[in-house]
Parts: sequence; C-alpha cells; structure tokens
Amino acid sequence: MRSILASFLVVTCLVAPLSAKELTGTLQQIQKSGKIKVGYRSFEPPLSFLNKNNTPVGYSIDLCQEIAFAVGEEIGAGISVEYVPVTAVDRFDALTENRIDILCGATTKTLSRAEKVDFTELTFVTGGSFMSLKKTKIMNNFEGKKIGVAKGTTTAESLKTLLKEARTKAEIVLMESAEDILEALNKGEIDAMAADQVVLIGLALTSGNPGNYSVLPDLFSYEPFALAVRRNDADFRLVADRVIAELYRTGKIMDIYDRWFGVFAKQRSTAFEALIQLGAIPE
Repeated sequence: MRSILASFLVVTCLVAPLSAKELTGTLQQIQKSGKIKVGYRSFEPPLSFLNKNNTPVGYSIDLCQEIAFAVGEEIGAGISVEYVPVTAVDRFDALTENRIDILCGATTKTLSRAEKVDFTELTFVTGGSFMSLKKTKIMNNFEGKKIGVAKGTTTAESLKTLLKEARTKAEIVLMESAEDILEALNKGEIDAMAADQVVLIGLALTSGNPGNYSVLPDLFSYEPFALAVRRNDADFRLVADRVIAELYRTGKIMDIYDRWFGVFAKQRSTAFEALIQLGAIPE
C-alpha cells in the first residue's frame, strides 16, 4: 500500500509543474520586461490623443489600461505601461517589429490588414465623413475642391471610391496626420478634411473654437474599430478579448463611452448599441 502511495506521490510531483500554464509570446515578453508597450496616436480625439499634460488619454487608451491590468493578473506580477507614439503609416510595423505590444487608437479592422496583424473584438463603430470651416459653406459641394485625408488609412481609399462613383472632380491631398490636415484646413490650404466622423468631432471639440467647424452628418463608409495585436498570439489576444467582453457584459463600457463621447453624443448610435450586445460574449 505504501509503495502504491509513494508511486502516486512521485507521479503527482512530476505532473504538477506541467499543469501550470507556461507563458508564451507577448505575455512572456511582458513578464520578462515588466512592462506593456502601448502604441497610441497623439492626435485622434476622443479615441487616442495627448491632453494638456502631454499624457495619452481617450476611449481606446482607457480600454488598453483595463487590458494592461488584466495582463498583470494573468502573469501574476505588477507591470508598468509604456506609451509609444505611432503614426498612421508605421503603426502596424511597430507591432511586427516589437516596438509595441498593442495598438490603441482609431484603427479599422480589415481583412487585408489581418495579413499583417491580428485584431481584438470590435471596440467601436463609426464611418468616414467631412469637416470644413463653417464660413466656407461647401458641405455638400466638393467639385473642384481640395480634400485633405491621412495617408495609409481606410478613409483615404473610401474617399477615392466615393468621388469616383459620384463623378466629382475634387483633389485628394494625402497628408501625414490629422493634426497636419487640421492645420492646413485652418490656413485655407484645403477646403475640407475627411476622417472618421468621431475623430472629426473630437478634433473640433478640442480645437478651442468648435463653433468654427461644420461636420457633415452623413457617413460615406463603415469603419469597425478594434485594437491591433501581433499575429498568431492567441493567449495575449484572449486576455484582451476577455476584458472587452466583460466591459460589454457588465455595462462598464457605458461609463467609458460617456467619459469621452457624452459631451457631443449623449444618444448612443444604434450601431454602437448593437456592437455591445453582439460583443458581450459569455465567459
């Protein structure tokens, strides 16, 4: 009997260490470094931008802070958050080159981008629209006008399609960032700027003179936002997805939404409400 019990204990001792989950990929990297590197866009309010103290804030940043906390619990250690600025052009390279661990901003989930990176569950829904100076009064007539748009974005591609289908001869001016486009708009170098509607509203509100701008109410594209992570890293993506699903299930996402969108969008869109229902995946 003792020999049988001894054999059982030996087997148990051998098996127990194997039952512990071994960290891999991004989780292992974060455990070793003690920090998670969050990529952010510095001028995409209210999703991701720098506040007056030059601190990254916004709707997407709040989501990533929740994910960072969950990652710390997953690896069983406290971690710090390092914010790394990225642009529309280099944001995906920053992931593949390990300069960041997760991309938090206004990023549209597409199948072509999924060839390079993976995406979490959807975090927001919006669409492309236009903003101009209110005094120009050109909101519905872009014939012969200059429209600024950020290069490397889905909005730029959708804009090309829109103008072609509408047979409108307007000049598309590709620029590096929303900040550059807004500056060109204010200087009169372009007649309008195209971007995700929620970003345009955020830019107007944080400009200091929101009454100077007009944002077209109609959308010319559908933009499903998600957070981007490295490809084939299921364990890290699962941590992020669990956080997002729990925020949806518990309704805590509404607090985050109201914090950043409540100023100008007290009535949540039906698309966003549907997103919450569909994204509340059970544990």
